[in-house]
This record gives sequence, structure tokens and C-alpha cells, in this order.
Amino acid sequence: MDLISQNHHSRNPNTSLSTQTPSSFSPPPSPSRYENQKRRDWNTFCQYLRNHHPPLSLASCSGAHVLDFLRYLDQFGKTKVHHQNCAFFGLPNPPAPCPCPLRQAWGSLDALIGRLRAAYEENGGAPESSPFGSRSVRIFLREVRDFQAKSRGVSYEKKRKRANNKKITQSQPPLPQQPQQEQGLVYDG
Repeated sequence: MDLISQNHHSRNPNTSLSTQTPSSFSPPPSPSRYENQKRRDWNTFCQYLRNHHPPLSLASCSGAHVLDFLRYLDQFGKTKVHHQNCAFFGLPNPPAPCPCPLRQAWGSLDALIGRLRAAYEENGGAPESSPFGSRSVRIFLREVRDFQAKSRGVSYEKKRKRANNKKITQSQPPLPQQPQQEQGLVYDG
């Protein structure tokens, strides 16, 4: 009995069950990198609409306005896109500088449109009325992709799916490498 009473008195009051605070008050998780980028892109597009002359509402926005926005963003691009009359047209690694403009890369524009489509729907827009999914925007992105592929000598062809070889045991020999031309990575155009 003495042991029980001694242990009871020597107990730390901060660790007793009655004084512990529940852990359900943890802060909410911070937004992902994708969510942060989507929010920034949405805010930038909304700012573009407000600065448009005359200012546009989201409801009156069309695919043509989205194309104007994408062309506006080209001035901040970092990808060299050679003109057809440039000596380096079609070369993936030009040996010298040229006066061709810097543009937004196709992959960046495609990802941007995807984030803006998602943000549009999150902000109450119906998917079928989204200006970001309009036919003109899809055609524009396809044309940008094709021209940049020719200009930079880069192939945007879909890659073939490879066999799942994450875990190769010693009893399984590694798969032989295919030549680059068979993988569709070399541009012939």
C-alpha cells in the first residue's frame, strides 16, 4: 500500500491524463506546391482581366482572351525559339547566339492552362464553359508545340511505356538498351 501511495504522490502533474491537451488542434497542412502555383496563376489571370481595356469579367472571358493572355506571357519566356530563316533553326544545341526571341516553352504553357482550368472550376465555373478548354486554346497549344519542336529540333512524341523493372534481381538480366532512333527520341524533320 505504501508503494502505491508513494507512486501516486511522485507523479508529474503535467503528464496526468486530465491535464493533457488533445492533439486535435494541430494546424492545417500547408498547401502543396501545385496548389500555391495554381493560386498564383489564377490571381495573375484575374489581374490581367482587371487590367484589360475595357476590364473583363470572368463570365465574359473567351478563348480569345486566354490567347491574348498567353501571348502577353511570352515576353517573360526563357526558351529560345528560332525563326525559320535563322541559321540555327532545327538545331537542338546551337553553337552561337542569335537574335531570335525568347518565348514561353510549350510545356510551361500546357501546364499553366491545366492549372487555370482547375482553378476556373474551383471558383464556380462549369467545365463545359471554361475558356481554358476552348477549341482555339487547344489548337494554339498544338501549334506552339509543333513549331517549337521544329524550331529547337526537339521531339515531343509520346514515349513508349517501358516494362516495370524497378526491382531487378540477380537472376534477371537487365533489358538491352534500344538505339535512340527506335525509341522515337531522334527528330528526323
